[in-house]
Amino acid sequence: MQDLEEVEQIQKEEKESGFKREITLFDAIMIVTGGMIGSGIFIVTADISRAVVSPGNMLLVWVLSGFLTMVGAISYGELSSMFPKVGGQYVYLKEAYNKMVAFLYGWTLFLVIQTGVIAAVAVAFARFTGVLIPWFSEDNVLFSLAGFNFTSVQLLAIVSILYLTYINSRGVKSGKLIQNIFGSTKLIALFGLILFGLLFGINDTAVQANFSDFWGSAAAATGTSEAPPVGMALITAIGIAMVGALFSADSWNNIGFSGDEIVNPKRTIVLSMVIGSAIVMGLYLIINLVYLLVLPLNGDPNATDVIGQGIKYASNDRVATAVAEVIGGYPATVGIAILIMISTFGCNNGAILSGARVYYAIAKDGLFFKKMGHLNKNGVPAAALWLQCIWACMLCLSGTYNDLLDYVIFAVMLFYIITVTGVFVLRVRRPDLKRPYKAFGYPILPALYVLIASGICIILLIYKPVYTWPGLIIVALGIPVYYFFGSKFKKESGL
Repeated sequence: MQDLEEVEQIQKEEKESGFKREITLFDAIMIVTGGMIGSGIFIVTADISRAVVSPGNMLLVWVLSGFLTMVGAISYGELSSMFPKVGGQYVYLKEAYNKMVAFLYGWTLFLVIQTGVIAAVAVAFARFTGVLIPWFSEDNVLFSLAGFNFTSVQLLAIVSILYLTYINSRGVKSGKLIQNIFGSTKLIALFGLILFGLLFGINDTAVQANFSDFWGSAAAATGTSEAPPVGMALITAIGIAMVGALFSADSWNNIGFSGDEIVNPKRTIVLSMVIGSAIVMGLYLIINLVYLLVLPLNGDPNATDVIGQGIKYASNDRVATAVAEVIGGYPATVGIAILIMISTFGCNNGAILSGARVYYAIAKDGLFFKKMGHLNKNGVPAAALWLQCIWACMLCLSGTYNDLLDYVIFAVMLFYIITVTGVFVLRVRRPDLKRPYKAFGYPILPALYVLIASGICIILLIYKPVYTWPGLIIVALGIPVYYFFGSKFKKESGL
């Protein structure tokens, strides 16, 4: 129960900020789960399986990813309870370090992370709409100009971003309503996929192939080409494979971006991150178990049916679609397409709703255009929403957003490491600061997070330099922007 002084303080902050506290715990959980569940869980298992080879190692990747996600959530919980403000991770970095570190995060978020995710998810939504309405196809070129092709998929992707931005510009109530409907629907649908898989999809051939040699030891003993890596090679393979799993679970921290719009934020943000992350990672683990019960992990890329292709070589990596085909043929495949449409639409709504709050916080600090720091009559940062919309639509047109997402993977993990390290920094620098919630397992669990995540980053630096170094460059480009344009933004903001 909040005391009178705290209630008065919250009311004062709401009046000063202009935001309306309308996001309840249920709403927040739906934002977390809706933001986490996009299209990744339906496709990345194929790539993970090719990297680690055995069923046991594949599930291990998801278990480790779930562990990291949960530890990240409980570590961020301490920071969110201390600074439950709009901007979330940007605010945590500013308080633990300085404005420049925080700005670099916001810069990368706007340039690639949030807008890139919005663009990629919108295109995924449009592609799967094509299963129901074939007119939406990347082969359906509406017009060409100087070698640039504009397809019906890009058209639908842009229309979906424009529509969701409009809905969110009408107020947080409109945005959270969409999130609640689609978030709860996709959770029910995922439970349905699991249930139908367990009741009607278990395949004796897949069970025998996957569970009789769970860790691939028999394959290793016979020296087959499908033998799993061992020793350092296995550690490297797991580190690389975890990228797909971790980013299928990303956005669990986005609820912190909306701090000033949340009812009882010191409690709600922590609980929603932990509960939402636990629900999603639990579902992900069970879904991957269902994949193994329905399809053999190993397969032949030249096979003509989904059983022969297996999980590794599912057509276009669409493992969930292959599983649906085994369970119920074409009708089930259509059902999965609808599920992914719901999933991606809801995921994008959460990303659009939350991302603009960070740009608003940057502008309020005098490090972005003044208009970005204004709220409209509905109490939302409309200018920031529409700027985000414009850039995300441009990424849809560019055709390079997938490359940008690959480039920034290392940078995203780097900011996670820096932010969790901020828990240690603030414990030392500001020990007397009130902490409504303290990170469970401190200092062991946060230290483990930093250690494991740093190990993954080192592996990526060594084995995927094409993606990691450009990611660092994107971050580094924010330094001259901060110094050369910071003074201009401050003047414009009157700071």
